[in-house]
Amino acid sequence: MTVGVRGEHVHSPERRVPPPAPRQPTRTLSAAGELLRALAAPVRIAIVLQLREADRCVHELVEALGVAQPLISQHLRVLKAAGVVHGERHGREVVYRLVDEHLAHIVVDAVTHVDEGPPRGINQTDRTPRTEEM
Repeated sequence: MTVGVRGEHVHSPERRVPPPAPRQPTRTLSAAGELLRALAAPVRIAIVLQLREADRCVHELVEALGVAQPLISQHLRVLKAAGVVHGERHGREVVYRLVDEHLAHIVVDAVTHVDEGPPRGINQTDRTPRTEEM
């Protein structure tokens, strides 16, 4: 970093500075933050990945993920409140589906990013999440 005469930041002459990204309304950024928080639990990520493959009812998610039914139901409530999943009653069962494919892309991109290499700037303790945290 080069500092100008009055202390302001000056870029080196060989670097072309791109224009700033368009500013997003605070309301949009806040809603995006809420969506990311809703996706931030490992079991919710796993649920999204399951629903990406096919619509599922609670007992199918319990079987696929090996997590207790009350915990799956709790996480589905969070995802539903955030607008990530939608439930539709079929007789005695509620079948869940993703609201749209963008949500699956967010999760798949995050999982792929992590699989590609160690995260930078994150505390890299060798810690396996407990089932309760999922």
